Amino acid sequence: NRCHVVELFPKSRKLAYDVRQQLSQVQNNLISPSELQISLDELKNQIEMLEKLVHRETPAQREVWRGKLADLREDASSIQRQGEYYDRMVSANVRVQRERQELLTRRRRGGRAGGDAENGIRDMANESNSLSSSQNMVGELIQSGEAQLSNLMMQRRRMTG
Repeated sequence: NRCHVVELFPKSRKLAYDVRQQLSQVQNNLISPSELQISLDELKNQIEMLEKLVHRETPAQREVWRGKLADLREDASSIQRQGEYYDRMVSANVRVQRERQELLTRRRRGGRAGGDAENGIRDMANESNSLSSSQNMVGELIQSGEAQLSNLMMQRRRMTG
């Protein structure tokens, strides 16, 4: 009793859909990134299994299935990248918030104590660095969004023929 790609592929497409939904849940802090990673690993395992089964298909069908599996693998890679990027942004945001709080605390403390000009300049330089870091993160978010939009447009072109 041998399995064929045609029988298992729909289950993998469903898992890919579920994984994309989980990415949305991670981004909304409903589930942890580790849960997403477990599902992604399962999807990658299913894709590998399907790729091993492709050789059982007729030569004409092999190419069709290889294309569908390549799309599925790209979808999984895209979700993986987005999940990793989101995780980095959350970690960076926590760090930036901590730095900001520290800077504001220093500024308040320095203002009451009548801090010297050197401390004031150092604090302003730190604030400038923090602002620059925030601008870089916004730039990365925009680049990520543009890349995802481009990826979705390519997928749409492939799907519409």
